Amino acid sequence: MKKLTAICFMLTTAACLFSGCSKAQEASQDKTAVQTDKNILIMYLSRTKNTKAVAEMIHKNVGGTLTALELQNPYPEDYKTIVSQVAKENETGFLPPLKTKIDNIEKFDVVFVGFPTWGMQLPPPMKSFLKQYNLEGKTVIPFNTNAGYGIGSTFQTVKELCPKSTVLEGFSTKGGIERDGVLFVMEGGKEKEVQTEVQNWLKKIGFN
Repeated sequence: MKKLTAICFMLTTAACLFSGCSKAQEASQDKTAVQTDKNILIMYLSRTKNTKAVAEMIHKNVGGTLTALELQNPYPEDYKTIVSQVAKENETGFLPPLKTKIDNIEKFDVVFVGFPTWGMQLPPPMKSFLKQYNLEGKTVIPFNTNAGYGIGSTFQTVKELCPKSTVLEGFSTKGGIERDGVLFVMEGGKEKEVQTEVQNWLKKIGFN
């Protein structure tokens, strides 16, 4: 009887130990996942909230820190006025000062950068961000929304401004057409379609 009791005690102890190890392993895995999330920064510029919607889709899939790129002096609401202002900034090379500050850019290993196509070029605020922060040695991943005219020179400019970064294949989708009064479109069937496209793209570049 004593032997049977001893055996039962040993089995119970072993079961508890294995259970504890399993829970510890799960906790370790959870901790690792959180740490991985913290190594990803998703920085986006969005005027009509279409790029913001894509940024949120990416965030839902990969986690990390989601941050909107904002200016010290916001652009005017009027479409024609902002088009004229951005054209002048592109001509002169002016880089608008940023309100958004990243105090610990060095902790991020992966930086997603999202933006609309403005005048077939990379928006000046995103140029400001890429020139202001040192992304050397990091993985940079561009994503874009546009009015149907494509990415223009935007992805190429990202590569030029990040010469010491690994720039992965970017993602682009059609958003609104502000010129025609078509603003936010990432809802309903369009939203589901883009969600699937984003998931397929992330899987292709190694973010399952």
